[in-house]
Amino acid sequence: MRQMHQPDHGTAVPHLLATPTVFVVDDDFSVRESLETLIRYEGWKPETFASAHEFLARPRVLAPSCLILDVSLPDLNGLDLQSLLSANRMDMPIIFITGHGDVPMTVRAMKAGAIEFLIKPLDSDVMLQAVRDAIERSQLALAHEAQLRVLEDCYASLSRREREVMDLVVTGLLNKQIAGELGISEITVKAHRGQVMRKMYARSLADLVTMAARLHPSRAR
Repeated sequence: MRQMHQPDHGTAVPHLLATPTVFVVDDDFSVRESLETLIRYEGWKPETFASAHEFLARPRVLAPSCLILDVSLPDLNGLDLQSLLSANRMDMPIIFITGHGDVPMTVRAMKAGAIEFLIKPLDSDVMLQAVRDAIERSQLALAHEAQLRVLEDCYASLSRREREVMDLVVTGLLNKQIAGELGISEITVKAHRGQVMRKMYARSLADLVTMAARLHPSRAR
């Protein structure tokens, strides 16, 4: 019997091997300059911005990245910028910096997903460790995103009937029960089920259930 293998997700995400980009948004030129030097020295790619709107005009970078973000900015403050980014930039962790942080501000930032909240003047070693942690999280998020994209492509290759069979299979119904639900023969269900397993690269029913939960989280039990 021919053994099935999962698609090689690594080959689908060459951007994971790209040099990480560290964005800095701070209206203080001296802070931007010192952080740019520190970031470049570590081998990462720095990009600095004086305002939130300037940063928002920058297209998304398909590479591991993180954002060092000042809380107090002249246009849109850092916490509001974080709110704008939280929905569609899960792959870009945020490290907040501020000259006058307080507990409620810190709590709000961390609850919204910030990984660190650092007080100026900044300690270089602490900052570098925060950036390393952020880049590692970014790499994991990008890998997850790429794997989900491959999974969606596999699901898109299924015929309408195969999707119907898959949706019922993952609920735990037997072939006979699925046949009754769809008004087709049990032999036909078995054939469609085999096609689903092959096209989804699923090695077991449990594997297929996990895939379905990732594709349709709202249906997950």
